[in-house]
Amino acid sequence: MIGLRQPIPILSFDRTLRSTLLASLFSATLFAVPLSGVSLSKANALEVTQDEIVIAPNLERFVLDNGLEVVVIPDRRAPVVTHMLWYKVGSADEPEGQSGVAHFLEHLMFKGTEDHPDGEFSKIIADRGGQENAFTSYDYTAYFQRVAKEHLPLMMEMEADRMENLVLSNAVVAPERDVVLEERRDRVESDPGSRLREAMNAITFVNHPYGSPIIGWQNEIEALNKDAAIAFYDRFYTPNNAVLVVAGDVEPATVLDLAQNTYGKVPRRAEPGERLRPAEPPLAGERRIVVTDPRVRQEALSHTWIVPSQTTGEGRTPEALDILSYVLGQGPSSRLYKALVLDAGLATSAGAYYQSTALNSGRFVVYASPRPGHTLEDIEEAAAQELSKLLEEGVTEEEVDRAKRSMIASSIYAQDSQTGLARLFGAALTTGMNVEDVQTWPSQIQAVTPEDVVAVARDYLTATPVTGELRSPQSNADTADKSGKES
Repeated sequence: MIGLRQPIPILSFDRTLRSTLLASLFSATLFAVPLSGVSLSKANALEVTQDEIVIAPNLERFVLDNGLEVVVIPDRRAPVVTHMLWYKVGSADEPEGQSGVAHFLEHLMFKGTEDHPDGEFSKIIADRGGQENAFTSYDYTAYFQRVAKEHLPLMMEMEADRMENLVLSNAVVAPERDVVLEERRDRVESDPGSRLREAMNAITFVNHPYGSPIIGWQNEIEALNKDAAIAFYDRFYTPNNAVLVVAGDVEPATVLDLAQNTYGKVPRRAEPGERLRPAEPPLAGERRIVVTDPRVRQEALSHTWIVPSQTTGEGRTPEALDILSYVLGQGPSSRLYKALVLDAGLATSAGAYYQSTALNSGRFVVYASPRPGHTLEDIEEAAAQELSKLLEEGVTEEEVDRAKRSMIASSIYAQDSQTGLARLFGAALTTGMNVEDVQTWPSQIQAVTPEDVVAVARDYLTATPVTGELRSPQSNADTADKSGKES
């Protein structure tokens, strides 16, 4: 689903922990637009008229005179609201040589305005029993608060204030840059899985900015300063480049009135322009990266293919890729899990996922981790055999129907999550999709045929993938010893 069951690399600035919510090695990321999950047993047992399902059917959308898009999703089951402000800018929009400035600015947005000085924003929310956070992706940056509904006007007033009136000085910028550098050391350089993930991105997207880490390269973070942050803020943090999503116990007309009296007073500061990015040329030859580290306790293998995203894919291609990931690698009945984990006993885990929510290219990933006594070479060969079998023999009607039932059931249960729906629509609207794309997703999934699934597999998974290996030094020694004996 759009935003469901897919890893989206995101950096999150938690005001308490300042934690970077990075992706787990080859599985779904934390904070990757998470929605309520559903077990396969529940999904398969659910009987629904699938082509009638609409996600958030009571949603209303407005556009203010200054260009701010406002989306309201009423949910009156509890007297709380989720207030999320999304900017159509992420790390892939950064000026050359300034990697990390989008995430850096996300940190600096908590440094205050004249009306709400440094620390006051978070204190006000905490004093009212609310929650807040912010996160940066390749394609968007978002800020959110979850509070009792009576505090919504204050949240809108404060967020509109820092959209226009952020105050920065060298005295706050330099220490925050050190915080980001320490974050990079702790979360990337000290973690073998994160290092592999960063290297994989770099060799997957050589020409496209998706190849640069969201947190930034160390030498470029070190050069970031107040001027760089303010220039980025002035260009992109303007109402005509933002989407406001409010979900919860609200009336759309009331939210519109509040938005006009807060955000509506913020003038357009800039015209960010079309989000033009260089295209990634087709992969020529093999690209493989190996990270070896004595701290590795669980080795892992990953294959990545560049594929169309929900935004760039034509026809039913994105939905077919979604179902393909399900058939191939989602859950215990999936082909990879059954073949590598249950039947052969080669792996402790095996699966696939499709990262569809992106302004530009998406990714299709197959991953596995070997069981003790088996090697990365063993699981790579077994995964290749299973993929070849699918390409040659196709998929069954039963497999596709099972995937549809599970995925559509998940979309139904997802609507129980107020915050999840806000994230779902915010991510979609900042990556080139529209409200209808999200609302009609179940019917789009329902229209996919087994022939569609096989077609996208043959179109995209027959190419040479980018391969990543996470190894322990002992694994390398064992492999070298085995090669020596065989020769």
